[in-house]
Amino acid sequence: MKLSPRLQAIADYVQKGATVADIGTDHGYIPVYLVDNNVSNKIIATDINIGPLENAKSYIEKKSYEEIIETRLGNGLEPLSPNEVDTVIIAGMGGLLITEILESSQVVTQKINRFILQPMVGSEELRRYLYRSKYKIIDEKLAKEGHKIYEIIVAAHGEDNIDNEIYYEIGKKLVENKDKHLKELLEVKIRKTEKILIALKDKETVNGKLKYKQIERKYNEYKEVLDTIC
Repeated sequence: MKLSPRLQAIADYVQKGATVADIGTDHGYIPVYLVDNNVSNKIIATDINIGPLENAKSYIEKKSYEEIIETRLGNGLEPLSPNEVDTVIIAGMGGLLITEILESSQVVTQKINRFILQPMVGSEELRRYLYRSKYKIIDEKLAKEGHKIYEIIVAAHGEDNIDNEIYYEIGKKLVENKDKHLKELLEVKIRKTEKILIALKDKETVNGKLKYKQIERKYNEYKEVLDTIC
């Protein structure tokens, strides 16, 4: 089976021999891929909704992988016990929800070595949470499907410092790696910011002027990052 670019980028971050939990597994595509390609021989696939979990279970049974991939119904990391897995995938949901999942299951997360996270929105909030909660971001990658660009964040326990606020919104590793989709992502953000600046330009209120300066500063930071990778 061929994965979509987003799912492939996520799967590529799973290290060979890892024991994996795929949270919000949906159709079970990543767990099956990991077994097909001899990456992992122990996977727990979970979902909060019975429908998607049944879809995943059917696919797993079709592949005769029931002894390798276990399906569990439940919210976030709640279906897991400490030390069951060393790698967790939390993908396809908002960044704030991912932070809530991590925060509410610290007994489990303390025993996990590698976190592969893919926020659909709210990547800035997720990065802020990771840094202040004693995680370090060890790598990041962008994946493109159609006109949509997805952010994949790989984290581990540890501490790191951010020397520029813009790196909460544009991952530092993306800049360091000069990710092939980063230029396009920045251009999208710059266009959106320009529209906001135009809308705020004639605002004469104190709050309007303050907002304009904040957005203008972010616009200039985007441009600076773009200059560093071009």
